[in-house]
Amino acid sequence: MRTASTKPVLAVVAVLGVAGCSSGEQGTAYPVEPAMSSLAQQTKAAALPPRPSDLPIAGTDPCDLLGQAQLDLLKVTSVPRKAAEAKDGPTCVFDSDKTEPFHALHLRIVSADVQEWLTGSRRKNSMTTAPTSVEGYPAITNYRAAGTPADCEVLVGVAAGQTIAAQEFAVTAGAFSQPQLCDIATQAAGLAVQGLKNRT
Repeated sequence: MRTASTKPVLAVVAVLGVAGCSSGEQGTAYPVEPAMSSLAQQTKAAALPPRPSDLPIAGTDPCDLLGQAQLDLLKVTSVPRKAAEAKDGPTCVFDSDKTEPFHALHLRIVSADVQEWLTGSRRKNSMTTAPTSVEGYPAITNYRAAGTPADCEVLVGVAAGQTIAAQEFAVTAGAFSQPQLCDIATQAAGLAVQGLKNRT
């Protein structure tokens, strides 16, 4: 004989029995579609905007991409110079070293696709990497979130397999927040793309 105390238990069992299914047409039950896999979510999140056109940079001197008006906007106070040691392509150094806080911009031309920093061989798990766009071109903001903010790099995919990298360094320790460094790097990257457009 069924007692009143067993009715709630039977109701719970009945509810659990249909969990994970969804009603389609009357009398038909089918499993609910699983959530998007974490890999698919990462791939979707890592999508870059399409490139409006190619801006070839092979053979370009990065020191020639910024004119005096652009240097003034970036508060560069010394003559642009080629880096003594190029990291992975032609590199120009723009110093702001007349008044505190001191900072420096390194502008590089890299023979690699911008996607490499997001999902490819140049990606580093120690870096915070986010897709964005600069002057309508696919770009990536790349920086190390841990510790005192030291630099921020913005990479712009101006053509297939060709990237402009603008990396802003805080020379005066502790004088810049991470967003400030990334803002300067983004501004410099945009000015460099404009300079490249003017050369084509």
